[in-house]
Amino acid sequence: MDLPLRTVRGRSRVGGLRTGGEEHALDDGGELSPSAVPRSADEAVGVLYTAHWYPLVRLATLLTRDASMAEELVQDAFISLHRRWTSLADPGAAHGYLRTTVINNARSALRHRGVEERYRQPGPPEPAGPEERAVQATEDARVMAALRTLSRRQQEVLVLRYYADLSEQDIAQTLGLTKGAVKSHAHRGLAALRAALERAEVAGS
Repeated sequence: MDLPLRTVRGRSRVGGLRTGGEEHALDDGGELSPSAVPRSADEAVGVLYTAHWYPLVRLATLLTRDASMAEELVQDAFISLHRRWTSLADPGAAHGYLRTTVINNARSALRHRGVEERYRQPGPPEPAGPEERAVQATEDARVMAALRTLSRRQQEVLVLRYYADLSEQDIAQTLGLTKGAVKSHAHRGLAALRAALERAEVAGS
C-alpha cells in the first residue's frame, strides 16, 4: 500500500505515524544502527525520512536541475523502501539503498525528459521552485553550468564527492562501480570541468 509522505511542522508523517527525535537510531554515517533498528517499516522509514529527506532532495535537484521533480523522485524512493523493507538483506544499509534509488530515478527521469524535449516545441522556462532557488543561491552558477556539460557518470561522481561529501568507497557502492572507476571518472571529470570553466571565462571576457 502506498504511504503518504509529507513534512508536518518540521517532523515527518509516514503513513499516519508521526516521527521525530529518533536520531539515536542512526549511526555516524546516517544508517540505522544495528543495535537500534526500528521494529516496523513505518518506524524505520520515518527515522530515515526525518534524517535524510532534505539532503536527498538537494542531491536529486543537483542531478535533475528540477526541484519539483527532485521531491517526487525522493518520495518515490522512500515509498519503494517501505514496500521492500521486509525483504532488505541489511536494514542497516537502508540509507545507501535510498541514495542509489534516488540516483537511478534521476537517470530515468532525465532519459524521459530528453525524449520529450526532442519532440516538444520550445516554450517559456518553468519558474524556479523554492528548493531550486535555494540551490542556485548557494552554489556557484558558473560551476553548475560547467558541470552540466560533463558526461552523466562524471556528473554523478563529482556531485556525490563534492556536494554529498561521500568517500570513494561509498560512491563506488552507490553507483555500482569499482573504486578505480570512481577515481578515473573523478579525475577526468575535474579535468573536463576545468576546461569548461576556462572556455566560459574566455567566452565571457
